[in-house]
Amino acid sequence: MAMAWWKNGALVAAATLAVAAVVCAGVAAAASKFDDVVQPSWANDHVLYEDDLLKLRLDSSSGGGFASKNKFLYGKATADLKLVPGDSAGVVTAFYLSSAGDKHNEFDFEFLGNVTGEPYLVQTNLYIDGVGNREQRIDLWFDPTADFHTYAVLWNPSQVVFLVDDTPIRVYDNKNASATKPKGHHRHPNNATTAATQTASAFPSPQPMAVYSSIWNADDWATRGGLVKTDWSHAPFVATFRDVRVEGCAWAANASDSDAGEVARCSGSSWGKEGRYWWKEKDMQELSVHQSHQLVWARAHHLVYDYCVDTDRFPVQPPECAGR
Repeated sequence: MAMAWWKNGALVAAATLAVAAVVCAGVAAAASKFDDVVQPSWANDHVLYEDDLLKLRLDSSSGGGFASKNKFLYGKATADLKLVPGDSAGVVTAFYLSSAGDKHNEFDFEFLGNVTGEPYLVQTNLYIDGVGNREQRIDLWFDPTADFHTYAVLWNPSQVVFLVDDTPIRVYDNKNASATKPKGHHRHPNNATTAATQTASAFPSPQPMAVYSSIWNADDWATRGGLVKTDWSHAPFVATFRDVRVEGCAWAANASDSDAGEVARCSGSSWGKEGRYWWKEKDMQELSVHQSHQLVWARAHHLVYDYCVDTDRFPVQPPECAGR
């Protein structure tokens, strides 16, 4: 079935398919589970292991973060995450993919804290060749601080998909490649294209990415545009990870980020040294009918900001927004 890729873990279970395998909690020690995949990237004393969990801590002295040990080109990055509870105004927890350099690509989940009782907002954004300003925000349909929920980014040559608990909340299409996509699936309403938009819309060039997460104080903008500041009497603020999974085409450790051979290896085949590149198969290149309906539902009921309709910021609509 087309939607099995985010409903059935069996499709991504083989460790040889992935940059890093999922290590089952209770079988291995906590540190080794995460150490197979990520490592602290800054403020190591604010990146904590407790039992089978990894915690990022923010206090008045510092935040903290981690990064994946490997880079990859195309695939899926997933985090099981419980967000900061209580009064988290001013606090941002991020889970994102990014390449290096001034012309970098980046796919962001940014979880914007709020005062107690107010909904968390999730901001997604894409940087393409160093240019961002593609923000969308949704309010979540559950309390993300009460339990773990799953946040993921799927990335292949045809699309970038942001998912919350397997529900797509945002799709960024490669409109230039739409003519070569397989036919037969139902396209969601945001994919209307013309010849003009196909040539004008940017899509991330093939650059290897690492996976990152961090927590920091952003009270100059994160909550009500910076009107509500961080209350340090509630510190420390803690975001808790139960698992981090990275499945994709592993970039060779000794290769430069512009290595043409690595681009060809990860882009030109459905098989490689990691095994089957399931993230590039036909069912991954566009949404199924059911997934399209999920996306429409999420946007209709939970989208609170979309740069595509912000005429104050963009008097001329960005080209990728045409047809919306």
